[in-house]
Amino acid sequence: MRFRLAMVLLLSALASGEAQTIGFNNTPVGGFPEGWDAYMTHSGGAPRWQVIQDAATPGEPRALAQLSDDATRSRFPLAIFRGASIQNGTISVSFKAVSGKIDRGAGLVWRFVDADNYYIVRANALEDNVVLYKVEKGTRTALAPKGTPPGTYGISHKVAPQEWNRLSVSFHGDSFTVNFNGEKLFEVEDGTYSGEGKTGLWTKADSVIYFRDFEIKNDGASSGH
Repeated sequence: MRFRLAMVLLLSALASGEAQTIGFNNTPVGGFPEGWDAYMTHSGGAPRWQVIQDAATPGEPRALAQLSDDATRSRFPLAIFRGASIQNGTISVSFKAVSGKIDRGAGLVWRFVDADNYYIVRANALEDNVVLYKVEKGTRTALAPKGTPPGTYGISHKVAPQEWNRLSVSFHGDSFTVNFNGEKLFEVEDGTYSGEGKTGLWTKADSVIYFRDFEIKNDGASSGH
């Protein structure tokens, strides 16, 4: 009952264009939050999403963690929030890249159609870069930032491991703007997915990542594009 009431209030706030933060404090440690679904793009061991209390920051809110360290390189675990479909808006999340030898990437998903079709921007603490992709029919393609040559692979930027960072993306029509720790990094234009879609979280391969304070702002339908 409490969850259903919270969802009604959240959907009302999203409909009015207010930013809303989705936390995990109401989910027991070791559980999976109501209102979310786990998916995976490609093959490998199953994702292991569960709510944790970060031992390094015991006074902070609980986090949703992806804890499986399966090292399959093309394996992309997703946790998708089913509470709202958004065409235009902003999503952001705080994340901690805890471990990973193959990868240490934390990402945001928007305009999610299914596990093989969506947009994603991810920050990688092994490569120290931030890259925006489209995933189409299961194939992930990097999209070059505006003003850079075709084929440019995101931008280089320090992504500190074992620290909380903030990743954000705004999406309006075919235009996407990426921010990291409050700094605008780059813009991308792409029209593959233009309609409403769900939003959520993403990791890759053996990345063990903690996420908290997932924020959604719905700016409504597109007026053009």
